[in-house]
Amino acid sequence: MIKQAISRKRAKPSFSYVRDSICEGGVMLLTICSSLVVIFIFGFILIKAWQVLKVNGLDFIITKGFDTQITKAYHADAAHPYWKFGAAGLIMGSMATTVGALVIALPLGLGTAIVITELAPNWIKKLLQSVVRLLASIPSIIYGLIGLLVIVPFITKNLITVEMQVKYIKYFQIDGKSLLAGILVLSIMIVPIIINLSVDAINAVPKKYKEASMALGISHWRTIVKVIIPAAKSGILAGIILAVGRAIGEAVALSMVGGGIGNIPDPSNGFVFFLTPVLTLASAIVNKSEAMSVPTINSALFACGVALLISCVTLSVFTKVIEYIIARREGIG
Repeated sequence: MIKQAISRKRAKPSFSYVRDSICEGGVMLLTICSSLVVIFIFGFILIKAWQVLKVNGLDFIITKGFDTQITKAYHADAAHPYWKFGAAGLIMGSMATTVGALVIALPLGLGTAIVITELAPNWIKKLLQSVVRLLASIPSIIYGLIGLLVIVPFITKNLITVEMQVKYIKYFQIDGKSLLAGILVLSIMIVPIIINLSVDAINAVPKKYKEASMALGISHWRTIVKVIIPAAKSGILAGIILAVGRAIGEAVALSMVGGGIGNIPDPSNGFVFFLTPVLTLASAIVNKSEAMSVPTINSALFACGVALLISCVTLSVFTKVIEYIIARREGIG
């Protein structure tokens, strides 16, 4: 009798088992579909960019002159299309604006997260969190307008002299739309991402860590620096990754304040390094999209998209390597 009852139970799965199986299968199906979509996007962009990448090879990322080359390709005869493109200026513009913005946004975002979670009274916490949410919800075009109407005129009025403009006129026009303006606008845009994820990471640290540290007589600030922040480093690192991804892919705001010229800023120029007009990969795709009816330009812009995708993948791999190294060091310690 007992064996028969057991066999009947096995023959008729319970409702919860069926429900869990359906949910598990659904999640697996969605995962497969998402993976296929990502693979399709990579493949589509690579196919569209293949002609330019095949013709230029490594020269596409080590040579510059993208603006001039776009003009030549646009006016070239259909029988003799122009296929030579170099995106070194765009790559350097993307790297310079991203790194510069991160240098400003990281301490500001992490410091604000520490204030919100550990130092501020409740009413200030709520106020700061509301402000951060508001900043995160503002569209890119608004940041671009603020940069164009406030930051660019400020740079032009206070940091640029006539002598400076005359000295560098044969290289580029210094008019306020520059690397510095792009860095400032971009840093404001990515700060909310770092703050939000850092706050979540710090709040996720078990309270007993803080209580144990304070019980040993360690000061509150030292507890934050030596205990809480290291314990929350994975979440903080995730915020940095997302912020860098947003910075690399930002197009509209940077196209409005960056200057729109694919220069490579020269550190030997001193402070003029920051006043150099730049063009990023994402901004180039937006700015030059009107000429995509020309096959060569179409392929060149898709090649910029390939460079963007490779940058994002490289960033993810680099982050995983850093996490692995940190985990090994802690394990060895």
